Amino acid sequence: WGRRRSSSTFSIKRRTTESLGFDEFGFAHTKGKDQKLQHRCHHYSYPQLNARRVKELCELLSYWNGSSFICRSQIERFMRMGIPPALRGRVWKCLLNIDKLRESSAFNYQKCLDEIRGPLVDLGVSEYGIISAIATLNDTENDLGSNRLPSHCPPDLAYSSADVTIFRQIALDLQRSFPTHRTLMGESPEAIEGQAKLFRVLIAYAKYNPKIGYSQGMSYIAAVLLMNLSEEEAFWALGVLLEKPKYLSELIQHQAMVFHQFLKHRKPQLSKHIEDVRVSPIHFVIPWFLTLFTSLPCWDSVLAIWDLIMLHGLSAVFRTGLTIIQLLESRLMNLTDEAAVLPMLLRVPVDVSQHCVLLPALWSTEVQEWEIKCMNSLVLEETEGHHPASCPSGPRERGAKSKPISNQAFRPSLAPVFVDMFDNLLYRYYDRLRPTCCSPVLSSFYPLSGFLLLWTSALSSTPPRHLFPLGDFNSLFV
Repeated sequence: WGRRRSSSTFSIKRRTTESLGFDEFGFAHTKGKDQKLQHRCHHYSYPQLNARRVKELCELLSYWNGSSFICRSQIERFMRMGIPPALRGRVWKCLLNIDKLRESSAFNYQKCLDEIRGPLVDLGVSEYGIISAIATLNDTENDLGSNRLPSHCPPDLAYSSADVTIFRQIALDLQRSFPTHRTLMGESPEAIEGQAKLFRVLIAYAKYNPKIGYSQGMSYIAAVLLMNLSEEEAFWALGVLLEKPKYLSELIQHQAMVFHQFLKHRKPQLSKHIEDVRVSPIHFVIPWFLTLFTSLPCWDSVLAIWDLIMLHGLSAVFRTGLTIIQLLESRLMNLTDEAAVLPMLLRVPVDVSQHCVLLPALWSTEVQEWEIKCMNSLVLEETEGHHPASCPSGPRERGAKSKPISNQAFRPSLAPVFVDMFDNLLYRYYDRLRPTCCSPVLSSFYPLSGFLLLWTSALSSTPPRHLFPLGDFNSLFV
């Protein structure tokens, strides 16, 4: 998902703010001078289900079948009405199907924690003392870098330099993850236990999937999961989100580039304006995607967005980004300074991110999967064109012309893209085009199938640019 690592130094001093109590989602009301903390809004506007609807939702979850279209359409109906906070964990478990992953995997979460305990003990580190752990891990990392072993280390090390680096990075990020939430704030028993759970989940995942390991942003995602699920459930949910193709299996930088292309397609004028003021969409898209919009000030909106992401995956991430852009469009078009544009995108104003504003706009915004696939193909083509050295090639004779490398090596088959395009097109343009495209006999008996046959035959000659203003499609027909 992400691959960035922080190289900044960290102060071990804990943030001090005076708490005035916690809101219904566990965030502290503070009167500190830190404007970053004050950015969070505690006035929520999410709808609440009545007792009858709650009972219906519980019944749906009790006979849940993730492969059933009826179940998924019903859960989307409840999302529009508002998922009760008390049932959100059950909804996420059903949508992610984490029990299936846990049962099919040979990985044992508790056994992994037992194995990790040895290196932590050798290092003199405990997840229940994150502040002291950071200092110890800093010293150990410096000693390992200078080939000097710490005095408290046994001769046969149970950990590697890479382990120390990961432990240290996770401990550092714990201090940055929702510092005003009651499960992570201060030194209360609840906060100490919350930090310990988050530390264990992230370390276990780094061991479970060493190919991904740990990177910044994971701590935010895991923390939100822990707010709604048990510790082991949060671990498996993290695995689904980061590994399943439907969700966040691609690198964050790549998905940000795809969204950049998508924004140029959907909002060409605004996209050009943003670039004219020297703001690259990458600058704000990566923070959005890296933490799945948890930086929004209204937490009821964040959770509703996550509900949609659990159901629809990556398309919901793009849909949310586009919705925020659309709501800010008029303000952004009036700004001509990078210093004003970027902060507005990084810290979305409260009046835009409120549930009663953002969610109705989100539900009315459509993003089709074929659009994302098309933009993904364009990005991969650009990547192929700009990085020919990374393309596999065998030896060739001197003077021989290099052959173009097949696009199939760099992107999945485009057939599913056009299946989605056809499906979208049929229902959007069928009534308009049927009189001229389909014969009376064909349209009477098989209107949609007949239209599809004629349309596919037409694609073999000239792509319909007037129907799909997505730029040059010749490069997609391979």
